[in-house]
Amino acid sequence: MSHKVAVYRKEHFNAAHRLNNPSWDESTNRSVFGKCNNPNYHGHNYELIVKVIGIPDSQTGYVMDMKVLSDLIQKNVTDKFDHKNFNEDCAEFKDLNPTAENIAIVIYDILRKEIESRLDLQVRLYETERNFVEYPASNNF
Repeated sequence: MSHKVAVYRKEHFNAAHRLNNPSWDESTNRSVFGKCNNPNYHGHNYELIVKVIGIPDSQTGYVMDMKVLSDLIQKNVTDKFDHKNFNEDCAEFKDLNPTAENIAIVIYDILRKEIESRLDLQVRLYETERNFVEYPASNNF
C-alpha cells in the first residue's frame, strides 16, 4: 500500500499571554497589539489540531497510533502549557512574543522531535473560533 493518509488529533488547553515588543515604547505596543497588549494579560481557550501524514503500516493499518499521538500531545504540549501564562511561565517565550503564529511554531518544534521523521506533521492552532494559524503553512486553500 502506498497511499498517504492524514490523521488528526484535536486537543485543547487554556493559557494567558500578552503581546508586547520590549524594544518598543508603550504607545507603539498599544497601537500595534491593542487589547492583546493588556499589561495584566488575557487568556484564550486554545484548540489544537495535530495532523500526521504518512503511509499506513502494513501490519497495523495505522499511520500513527492515535493513543500514542494523544499521549505525546498531552505530555509535551497540554501538560506544559495548560493554565499557564506564556510570558511568565514558559521558557520557550522568554524572548519570543507569544503570538498564535509563534505558539504554533513552538508546538510544532516540540512535537517534531517526538514523531517519526518519515511522517509529515502540521499543527493548526485556534486562538478563537474565528482566528487560527497553521504551521507549516500549506498552499491548499
